[in-house]
Amino acid sequence: MNHIPLVSPAVTPSASLSDTPVPPPQVSEEIRHQLDLPDTLPVVNCLARARIPTTQGPEIFLHLYENNIDNKEHLAIVFGEDVRSKTLFKQRRGDTQQDRMTRGAYIGKLFPGRTVADRDDKNGTELHFDALGNLIRESETTYADPVLVRIHSECYTGETAWSARCDCGEQFDEAGRIMGTNGHGCMVYLRQEGRGIGLGEKLKAYNLQDLGADTVQANLILRHPADGRNFSLATAILLDLGLTEIQLLTNNPDKILAVEGKNREVKVLERVPMVPLAWKNKENGIKSKEIEGYLSTKIERMGHLLEKPIKIN
Repeated sequence: MNHIPLVSPAVTPSASLSDTPVPPPQVSEEIRHQLDLPDTLPVVNCLARARIPTTQGPEIFLHLYENNIDNKEHLAIVFGEDVRSKTLFKQRRGDTQQDRMTRGAYIGKLFPGRTVADRDDKNGTELHFDALGNLIRESETTYADPVLVRIHSECYTGETAWSARCDCGEQFDEAGRIMGTNGHGCMVYLRQEGRGIGLGEKLKAYNLQDLGADTVQANLILRHPADGRNFSLATAILLDLGLTEIQLLTNNPDKILAVEGKNREVKVLERVPMVPLAWKNKENGIKSKEIEGYLSTKIERMGHLLEKPIKIN
């Protein structure tokens, strides 16, 4: 399986403590086609979508995907009811309106007694389909403008176990906050723990870090690549959602290239930096010696587009 290419030295850097959108790093087409990226994208299928009210206020629409390269349940966390999956909304043989509502292929809001999925009588909107049952993407019913996107790899320790070894949980929460404020956005949540090595190996890597290795060295000692993640699934999911021009929330230039793909099926119009909260405001964010080492390694060993603040004692 292809993993993320480490090509940071070949890009034009742009780094700061600002989270203002900036142009993505520039890479020639010649270099792009030399990268270890798949020639064809995985086949994805959205199995279900459901509205999720959140503790922070904004609603999300959680999309569950299957694919043809692994057996994992990857997700798209979507802000905005009008971002529509092609595979979910496609009319299927034997489909009933109840079937469509049950799997989440409806417009507007569900309520007790509703019987039609493809038409929302309360606001007078209706979905239309071509002769093959494919959703016709109309501006009145389906969002198609450039949207803010975060490609987020699962991190049990950072998101669930309150870990201060990484900033994954902070990035997840901050991306959701920004997208909720904007009203539209998409977080593609990929099940590739520990930069692709799995939770068990990640815990071993943590022990190696306590023995003196950095996060890259630990992976290599365990005979794994520095970054074994595959982002072609994210590209396929974004295409399924019709999100072909995006702003990407990331500090990782390699992720930009991997998500765009060898043929640039998705175009990253701007990069939105993810500056650690503790670097912007001393009262917020993660504070630990582990996080400082982790972020330093990202910058110095993996080419992330961040500029550490100068500490003056």
